[in-house]
Amino acid sequence: MSGLRVFVLGATGSIGRAAVRALAGRRHDVTCLVRPRAGVGGRLGIEDMRQLLAGAVVKAGNPLDPASVERDGFGGERFDVVVSCLASRTGVPGDAWAVDHKAHVDALGIAQERGVGHMVLLSAICVQKPRLAFQHAKLAFEQTLMQSGLAYSIVRPTAYFKSLIGQVERVRAGRPYLVFGDGRLTACKPISDRDLGAFLADCVEDPARRNRVLPVGGPGPAITPLDQGLELFRLTGRAPKFRHVPVRLLSGIAGALGFAGRAVPPLAAKAELARIGHYYATESMLVLDPATRRYEADMTPSFGSDTLFDNYQRLLAGEVADERGDHAVF
Repeated sequence: MSGLRVFVLGATGSIGRAAVRALAGRRHDVTCLVRPRAGVGGRLGIEDMRQLLAGAVVKAGNPLDPASVERDGFGGERFDVVVSCLASRTGVPGDAWAVDHKAHVDALGIAQERGVGHMVLLSAICVQKPRLAFQHAKLAFEQTLMQSGLAYSIVRPTAYFKSLIGQVERVRAGRPYLVFGDGRLTACKPISDRDLGAFLADCVEDPARRNRVLPVGGPGPAITPLDQGLELFRLTGRAPKFRHVPVRLLSGIAGALGFAGRAVPPLAAKAELARIGHYYATESMLVLDPATRRYEADMTPSFGSDTLFDNYQRLLAGEVADERGDHAVF
């Protein structure tokens, strides 16, 4: 299937850019609505974004303002599909409900009014066990979309490469690799931006992926943080050296900040960030078996050809850049 008119939200993030490249490469007519300034610290202007999103029509507006989405984005044009890679930057409650929920509800309403037939939503696999504000916000919109009558493809990726490269420079510099517990508490099947972009483009084209929730991971077996550290030591030629961080440290920080946040509101947001850290330190990014409530690598579909360990090698060789931006932790 080719020649569809596709409207994209969240196009300036690394996954959004990959999706636009995949869609434009397949000769779809792609339009993106972006803020006038984007990127870390607003370093990208509209002309920068037009270069990054070559092959697409790039319009300036506010994806969080439904009037702007309708006026500056749709602008009286007809579209077949809406693809959203839009996500909150921090995951704190106000941001999550404004972006992961409300902005999507507004965009869905406009899409329905304009006769769009299909929406492809980039969600997250962690909504299987929702404990955090952004997970509840994403899940609430998933339910709204599924009940809307619009055809949908809800994509739930596992871990992203950019979330797992934060310790490359630590290891290169001879510092220990940090793990929670014994380093085997969690596992994931990380997927690259390029492979995920191709998967999202496939969802636009493949009728078999409509009206489905689609978990997806990258190629190869599931890997633990310990596996990731060992591979980095191997690639850098350094003897393995780990620092084991107690998980209870994160839960203690989250509890203390949550208590203090009752009197000092800014600390409540920091408490949520600590809870997010605790969640990712203790929960695997794999499909959750509904019968056993266990994470199962064998139930987590694999897609693509890029591996995290190949990405490590390319980072160390200077062939690719660190694009974590707001994902930077270490």
